Amino acid sequence: MEQSNPADMVKKVVGVAGGTALIAPVAPPILHGIAGIAVIGLGLFAAGSLVMKATQSIGKLGSQMQPKETKKRSV
Repeated sequence: MEQSNPADMVKKVVGVAGGTALIAPVAPPILHGIAGIAVIGLGLFAAGSLVMKATQSIGKLGSQMQPKETKKRSV
């Protein structure tokens, strides 16, 4: 079993704490940006679904308004 060196442990802890301190000021704006992209994406999906439903409904109305074709009798 390897003995842990306290100096190595301190270096690791300082490295992790330093990295966290550098990332901390940048993280909130990034998270807000990701959340904004998610909200915009959800809004686009909802709008696309609404447009699709409306075009399908209009298409059904148009097909109901057309006269039915009558079969020609053969003489």
